[in-house]
Amino acid sequence: MKRRKNMSNTKENIKRGSCPVYKKCGGCQLQNLTYPQQLEFKQKKVEKLLSKFCKVDKIIGMTSPYHYRNKVQAAFRTDKNGKIISGVYQSGTHHIVGIDECMTEDVTADKIIIAVRKMLKSFKLTTYDEDKQKGFLRHILVKRGFATNEVMLVLVTGTPVFPSKNNFVKAITKQFPEIKTVVQNINSYRTNLVLGDVQKVLYGKGYIEDILCGCKFRISPKSFYQINPVQTEVLYNKAIEFANLKGNETVLDTYCGIGTIGIVAAKHGAGNVIGVELNKDAVKDAVQNARANNLKNIRFYQGDAGEFMQAVAEEDEKPDVVFMDPPRAGSDERFLSSLIKMNPETVVYISCNPETLARDLAYLKQHSNYKITKIQPVDMFPHTAHIECVVRFCRK
Repeated sequence: MKRRKNMSNTKENIKRGSCPVYKKCGGCQLQNLTYPQQLEFKQKKVEKLLSKFCKVDKIIGMTSPYHYRNKVQAAFRTDKNGKIISGVYQSGTHHIVGIDECMTEDVTADKIIIAVRKMLKSFKLTTYDEDKQKGFLRHILVKRGFATNEVMLVLVTGTPVFPSKNNFVKAITKQFPEIKTVVQNINSYRTNLVLGDVQKVLYGKGYIEDILCGCKFRISPKSFYQINPVQTEVLYNKAIEFANLKGNETVLDTYCGIGTIGIVAAKHGAGNVIGVELNKDAVKDAVQNARANNLKNIRFYQGDAGEFMQAVAEEDEKPDVVFMDPPRAGSDERFLSSLIKMNPETVVYISCNPETLARDLAYLKQHSNYKITKIQPVDMFPHTAHIECVVRFCRK
């Protein structure tokens, strides 16, 4: 198939036009550059923003920067000719760009989405019409554990009624035995959010498991798990290296999600770990993940990271190491001022946005006695403009 050949993961020089929908999709902003050129572009961007704080180490790229996304979602609609289309929303619109395969997405996930699309007519299932607010299937979400090969299939529907659901589940799991759980998520609202609040487990346990940095993690439909597991191990190992754990530290893992960084730290050198996360589902998964790894030296709290930091600082708690992994918006002044008051010996900042990272580092440089000693960029999302960085700063 010509398209597959153009997207082959043996080719290092992806040129603009190799993906037939790149102009409409907008997901791979750097596809006009070869992969070495992409890394050079990202290196220069990070240096421009962050070199005033510390020397920026060379960005760590991927050996094979293709099909790395372990989470794939597709929107569904029926066109005016009655053809069912699945794909992604065109950037800035609600127009669906039809996609069968993508050079950044997991190959198995793409095949499952195509299979479900083909099954809809034979099972007399419709796609959801946002304008009329009628129909059945809105989205599909597929998550795969790269280490375990366990797959979760989430069918996001506009109605709780699912005709012939048992036969549908039997058919898709027969075609893809790696599917270990099927979940129906019901989202009947006019919203940009993919997942609704109500879900039913149709097959399996409602979650899958994966292994990262030697630790086992439970992944549920709503829980956050890093999209590129290969580079996540690079990122987290670098974070643990920067923390320089000796075995008797108290470690605070803020914005902890399902507990990944804290659990890796608890298993690889930390004395005592405290995790805090706002998302309730993620905290439940974090607790289960700690149990699955037989860890007694970690505990989790549900709450806003900034409020938690403020409360801990006021109680004169003194963690030795703080991991912070905020969203793209970065941290906030309340969190950072509490961090300064807490005055841990070492802070490791994992950032997914160098612009907000530069802003936060400027605040810390101005208001604290911390010295930034290491900045390590990591290419988590090849062919896109996104850049992750790990930063280490220590008390002077």
